Amino acid sequence: MSEPEHHPAPLRIVTCGSVDDGKSTLLGRLLHDANQVFADHMATVANESKRWGTQGNDPDFALLIDGLQAEREQKITVDVGFKHFATSNRRYLVADAPGHEQFTCNMASGASTASVAVLLVDARNGIVDQTRRHSCILDLLAVPHLVVAVNKMDLVDWSKDCFESIIESYQDFTSNLSFESVNFVPISALHGDNILEPSSKSPWYEGPTVVNCLDAVSAESVESERPFRMAVQWVNRPTPNFRGYSGTVASGEVRIGDEIVGCISGTNATVVSLINGGRETTRATTGQAVTLQLDRDIELGRGDVLGTAAEPPELSDQFAAKLIWLGDEPMFPHRQYSLKIATQNTSARILKLDYVVNVITLAHEPATTLTRNQIASVKLELARPVVFESYRVDRSLGGFILIDRITNETVGAGMIEFSLRRAANISWESFQVDKEQRGKRLDQKPCLLWFTGLSGSGKSTIAGMVEEMLIQRGKHCYILDGDNVRHGLSRDLGFTDADRIANIKRVAEVAKLFVDAGLITIVCLISPFRNERQMARELVEESEFIEVFVDAPLGVCEARDPKGLYQKARRGELPNFTGVDSPYEAPEDPELVLRTDKPTARELATQVIDYLEKNDLLRA
Repeated sequence: MSEPEHHPAPLRIVTCGSVDDGKSTLLGRLLHDANQVFADHMATVANESKRWGTQGNDPDFALLIDGLQAEREQKITVDVGFKHFATSNRRYLVADAPGHEQFTCNMASGASTASVAVLLVDARNGIVDQTRRHSCILDLLAVPHLVVAVNKMDLVDWSKDCFESIIESYQDFTSNLSFESVNFVPISALHGDNILEPSSKSPWYEGPTVVNCLDAVSAESVESERPFRMAVQWVNRPTPNFRGYSGTVASGEVRIGDEIVGCISGTNATVVSLINGGRETTRATTGQAVTLQLDRDIELGRGDVLGTAAEPPELSDQFAAKLIWLGDEPMFPHRQYSLKIATQNTSARILKLDYVVNVITLAHEPATTLTRNQIASVKLELARPVVFESYRVDRSLGGFILIDRITNETVGAGMIEFSLRRAANISWESFQVDKEQRGKRLDQKPCLLWFTGLSGSGKSTIAGMVEEMLIQRGKHCYILDGDNVRHGLSRDLGFTDADRIANIKRVAEVAKLFVDAGLITIVCLISPFRNERQMARELVEESEFIEVFVDAPLGVCEARDPKGLYQKARRGELPNFTGVDSPYEAPEDPELVLRTDKPTARELATQVIDYLEKNDLLRA
């Protein structure tokens, strides 16, 4: 059996630093000096340099990297650019990350798979806030090796004192970070000094060049020494008689005859064939894409993880993690997001925001929410257990992203630290009597009527009449009213967005228990955010959730203003008041819409009863 030829993977590098520190210029110079640029391409760059007004005799090497028109016009890197180059020792894959704070998410993406980072510092400016921010992110992303390239030394007359001052300042800042190695190199990216070859312009510097530092990084993979792990990307069925499980080996190796386990199902099987690059092989190692065939069909699909049966990975649904917030909108504890880890997908919420990291001082500071580019320590709760490893042990099974469930935008990047002990110590206790039996005993189908709308729209009035009509029919129901629950259950909460989200989460969880008890449960909350109403919907069965949008125009609600709240809000006495200085996100597809500007409250309540009867919810 012929083995496919295996070439060592290129060493992954990320270049980062603040805006205009010279990242793209350095990478362009590396490509040029390593003879990785064709002559006609270089001629084009020389012409482009003149067009874009580059001063001096040297071409603008950044133009080898900055491919977008916007990048050239603004002279900033917008997206992550990937380039290959090689020295006599090894091959490299370099991610050129943008330096502008606005594109920190792109920088984190470029660093997530890197083994070494080249951090550019402008000798004229020294250590700036973005230098510190990028250093924190590199540390969080467990990039082990760092080369601090102090650039534009020609613009400070190759001052040794300037270089040493930057070293001292940076070492003071990073004393609590955990890089395995840090090297400092004085360079001029534009002129090529101390990049491939030592420069005569810095006779006082006797250390390695940038490329010397890169070549010295160990090529040995720690992942290859760990147990076998592979996330299943797809089930491969090219013929009716073949079923394979395809993915990239994240750690360890797998051989024909190995006993493996589907970690989510917990079912074991034996590997009977391996296919790599279209050819059969006897083993696959870390970083290789492979298709496994097993001796029997087991419950496996995209989203599962394969591991060695002798040392399977853990599962958990609660974690401590570090989180980089990338969204334009703030992060709020208890709001639900979609979480993706390897090929696994589920929903998640932030249980607790422990602290925010001050990227200037590295101090831990209290916070109630997160804004763009902030870094925090958090506690996460997932809707279901996932297979995981600590991020510093395995990036592929320890790193995750959070996705906004409404906009589908990536809003957070996280690194799992450890599973919370309570996740393994608490389980759901099942009893012989279930929800269906309770509903039959009460002669009704339990459900959740979720009334939402602006203050003054008439939610509580209509809900009260619905409850009265249900009681008259001998039904068992209960109202959870927004004002009432704030006298006890949510007495400790205010009216900020974060507090509103926490309040809705609490009420939704109580409502879920009431539905499980067999009751027709009525919730009356402004509940202004679609995300939280969707969260409440997902707590019960789809057929049990009825969203009732009490639709009254803002002007009508203000005219009614039974509690005088709008007047106080307009005077600035009630901050964060929905409809005035806090938004209301109207339902897009509710089960019922009640327009309260014309019919009477009793007529609207009758519409709700009619809906329940039509959908056969008033009898078991």
